[in-house]
Amino acid sequence: MTSRRGFLAGLAALAMPLPSWADAGSPDLLAAAKVSDGYQLYGLSAAGQTIFALPLPARGHAAAAHPTRPLAVAFARRPGTFAVVIDCATGAETHRLTPPEGRQFNGHGAFSAGGETLFTSEVVAATSEGRIGIWRSVDFTRIGEFSSGGIGPHDLKRLADGSLIVANGGIRTDPTDRTKLNVPDMRPALAHLSADGTLLATGVLPDALHQNSIRHLALSADGSVAFAVQWEGDPAITVPLLGYWTPGQTPRLAATPEAELARMKGYAGSIAMLADGTTAITSPRGGVVLIHAADGTHLASHTRADICGVSAHASGFIATDGGGALWACDQAGLTLLAQGGPAWDNHLVAVSV
Repeated sequence: MTSRRGFLAGLAALAMPLPSWADAGSPDLLAAAKVSDGYQLYGLSAAGQTIFALPLPARGHAAAAHPTRPLAVAFARRPGTFAVVIDCATGAETHRLTPPEGRQFNGHGAFSAGGETLFTSEVVAATSEGRIGIWRSVDFTRIGEFSSGGIGPHDLKRLADGSLIVANGGIRTDPTDRTKLNVPDMRPALAHLSADGTLLATGVLPDALHQNSIRHLALSADGSVAFAVQWEGDPAITVPLLGYWTPGQTPRLAATPEAELARMKGYAGSIAMLADGTTAITSPRGGVVLIHAADGTHLASHTRADICGVSAHASGFIATDGGGALWACDQAGLTLLAQGGPAWDNHLVAVSV
């Protein structure tokens, strides 16, 4: 039987508020970075202030922020075999996820709307067939998986209805050194999946662009998708690197002026979208960020060496570069928020609370 003391202790525990992102300093953004003695996950304010910096076991890529609890899942640089769950209020590593034997994490993940479940982008290492891993977030136990709807999945996002959008890059890679094995006949695809893995819709690019690897995603409030690609074809050819997709329809590509596309050197590293549909894509190879209107019209281009991470915020875009700077970004230009920081990695993830 439960003792009176135990019963009262249980009631007290129930009465205590659960930890929230406020207990971790209310960060607006998460970003991985390289520091002098290793790697860290940073919590940042929209003004560029560092709220916390917590150690990572190796180079990180993107992170997934729990919707209510101050938990961040930091994913290894792909292909990787670890994802670290960090309590951002205490700094403790609470769990370390490992995919099943023969699998690799592919850099991104997303929580369900209530945070009960974590979905992870994965590949079968030997074939690059895509999988979405399913983890119960109360103890981060793996409880299932389903097909990603393509080869080489990378980014994935959750829509408001709980379904998922997956960017399947289409590239088969060597599991040890990432050599690309099927570029001549690769086939990227966007996949719309239900939360139980049912394939609801697929979006593919025109045959002439089958070497345009779909890599990263941004979502609009109405459920449409903006996607950023990386061109694996003839480098002398300039192709669109930004597209839009409404599941059930044919993807459409932004009509970016060829001279502006050429500045990106065939590589879009990250993407973000504002509430009004304005979209930013970055190229660390080209040292440029391009801004487009909701209809795909090119609005502006801004130059900054090694700029890559970008996120939407209420006041506009925020971007990071490998030189340790954070920038506010809009159609008018780049405005310095902070400098002298670590070497920021590819992505800047919004904490939505």
